[in-house]
Amino acid sequence: MSDAATMDGLPDGAKGVVTDYSADKQAFHVPWGKAMMWIFLLSDTFIFSCFLVGYMHVRMAATDPWPNPSEVFGLSLFGTDVPLLLIAIMTFVLITSSGTMALAVNMGYRKNRKATFWLMVVTAVLGATFVGMQAFEWTKLIMEGVRPWQNPFGSAQFGSSFFMITGFHGMHVTAGVIYLLVVANRVRNGFYEKRGGNYEIVEITGLYWHFVDLVWVFIFAFFYLW
Repeated sequence: MSDAATMDGLPDGAKGVVTDYSADKQAFHVPWGKAMMWIFLLSDTFIFSCFLVGYMHVRMAATDPWPNPSEVFGLSLFGTDVPLLLIAIMTFVLITSSGTMALAVNMGYRKNRKATFWLMVVTAVLGATFVGMQAFEWTKLIMEGVRPWQNPFGSAQFGSSFFMITGFHGMHVTAGVIYLLVVANRVRNGFYEKRGGNYEIVEITGLYWHFVDLVWVFIFAFFYLW
């Protein structure tokens, strides 16, 4: 039965509702995969927000002095202490990966398979580099005596907050690296071209990666600058 025949059997008021509903469906048409990714990112936003708000509460309620980020995260380079050097490099690497991911999405919609593949691989390598530097940072702090239950630099709550929030973010970056490599391999093999040449999955991957980068900006501000 056609839509016109269906509409003929409805009262005039109902016809207006059906027409408005149909128009809204067209105006807000979103592919299923992209909609699910947005819903996932929204739920993840709530989780990270709760962590960061909890961190602010713990920090303001701490009775012991809170550690100075420059002292905790500084590196010794050629006999000179350089505050936040490793963190600055980590942040630069992750922001750069966001740029290469944006280029990969652009190349995907141009159906440039080779460029899309290599840009996604570069993004994954930058993400893996970030995780490696974060592992080095954790190792350095653990060797200096920082634990979830103690901290030689000041308040004991610092360790538990730091390891929980940065670890949760690092887990997201690691999962993103794996996700990028899987999608990049499918792009290289022509998997999406066999399914109609739709590179929308590259944009969906990009949404996740940009979210991970954005969250790091807040973590960087809360832990390393405040």
